[in-house]
Amino acid sequence: MTSMEATAEGQQHPISIYLKIWILLFVLSTLSYLVDVMGFESYLRWGLILIFMFLKAGFIVAIFMHMAWERLALAYAILCPPLCLLVLIGLMAIGVTFVIITGGIDLSVGTSMALVGVITGKTVMAMNLNVWSGILLGLIVGTILGAINGVLITVLKLPPFIATLATMKGAQGLALITSDLKPILFTTDVKGWDSIAQGNIIPNLPNAVLILLVAAVVASIILNKTVLGRYTFAIGSNTEATKLSGVKVNRWLIAVYALCGFFVGLSAIVMTSRLGSAQPDLGLGYELEAIAAVIIGGTSLLGGKGTISGTIIGALIMSVLINGLRILELQQEWQYVVVGAVILLAVYGDNVRRRRAGETTH
Repeated sequence: MTSMEATAEGQQHPISIYLKIWILLFVLSTLSYLVDVMGFESYLRWGLILIFMFLKAGFIVAIFMHMAWERLALAYAILCPPLCLLVLIGLMAIGVTFVIITGGIDLSVGTSMALVGVITGKTVMAMNLNVWSGILLGLIVGTILGAINGVLITVLKLPPFIATLATMKGAQGLALITSDLKPILFTTDVKGWDSIAQGNIIPNLPNAVLILLVAAVVASIILNKTVLGRYTFAIGSNTEATKLSGVKVNRWLIAVYALCGFFVGLSAIVMTSRLGSAQPDLGLGYELEAIAAVIIGGTSLLGGKGTISGTIIGALIMSVLINGLRILELQQEWQYVVVGAVILLAVYGDNVRRRRAGETTH
């Protein structure tokens, strides 16, 4: 049967279904973001955000409830890509949120994710480690890479942009060298590794999404209820005043960058589990998407302000946008242009918010 005959019988082409779903999800995500940044009272803001979140959740449930059994494969194909991308961007963005709140930046998260995956894969294969040892190794390697950024910034007094740009390129090269320019296929040799992201501890909820939710809750608690969180905001608001108050700023900055590396290590574990291998050339570009998600979520590039909930909303918007562009079959180079435009709009929105709040921008 031709596509015209199918249309004549009232059947929709899968691409039209894709577009309608992505347009609705993107609109709801954008409305959630606008409500979050337009300065409504706290109870009203969160009430509206919850309404939009429930609408999105209800729409996703409706897809499964109203599609016939033979359409379930299509529904999974529609929902799986943005969820997978959301998890990767979201985990990295959570770590970057802490860094940007301090007034810094981390450009190395993407290539560091690839390097962590490669090192973990090579070590697991060489030492015949089990899944839990591999997870611990990945988290440790990611934390060390983050701490290295912190040391470069605090001890060598390098600007965060330059320090993390250097480690971004260094991590990219080390990942390619360590892997001999080819993917590391190790997940089939480690029992349970594929279940890290693709399993279902909670029925019908991929473990990758559960990991993101738990990570977001833990990160929010750290940011709002711990000493590290308080000092993160203090350093970003006024570094000199924080030093004069007796806080060991350098130590806490290293801790913040190490925490960012921890979340990078977690994203690497999820990525290797999802793909079934460690891809040494995969991470480049993810850092911009993570940073864009953080800025879209309301974190200020000048530091001192940000939330984890906003970052997750920003990551959702970015994942829906990127997958929508892919579904539209837009050329890769134009996808970069669109993402760049989104980053510009996000930074402009940050400036507008600051002006409305009466803050001075530089």
